[in-house]
Amino acid sequence: MPPEAAAAEECTTSADDETAAALTMCDIVETPLDAAAVLESVRSPQAGAAVVFVGSVRELTRIDGETRQTLSLRYDAYREMAESELRAILREAASRYRLTHVAAVHRVGELQLGELAVVVATSSPHRDAAFEAGREILETLKTRVPIWKEERWADGSAEWIHPTQGQP
Repeated sequence: MPPEAAAAEECTTSADDETAAALTMCDIVETPLDAAAVLESVRSPQAGAAVVFVGSVRELTRIDGETRQTLSLRYDAYREMAESELRAILREAASRYRLTHVAAVHRVGELQLGELAVVVATSSPHRDAAFEAGREILETLKTRVPIWKEERWADGSAEWIHPTQGQP
């Protein structure tokens, strides 16, 4: 079974749950992310809007007024809890925003500049719900899902960063 099918199977809820069709992908992976596949998983004839957010490793990070040059990142997760919490966040958003489909995949391990760290995709009959849900999922993921980020700096140092630290 391809990883995408396994992720969809893990995310699907029982048939009597009103969000059963909404969850298409929710996974924590060690392999490169495919944003196009995540977006395609939420597309539907019932949805007039599909929105995707792609988070990648950036070179410059601003923390406490200081700009630092990043060489690479390392993400680590308490995998069982992270997958469970991610699934809960997606279900909450699917219900709150009446989404047609919703998906999120986060990468763990070593990531280089430009590599994708997270992909969130939503679809709904109208664009406002898809945009709002996508942002809420991302912000909630950063505070509730146990995934930690180690920044490796150009000066040779490394530092574990709280997910909400370093925001512009």
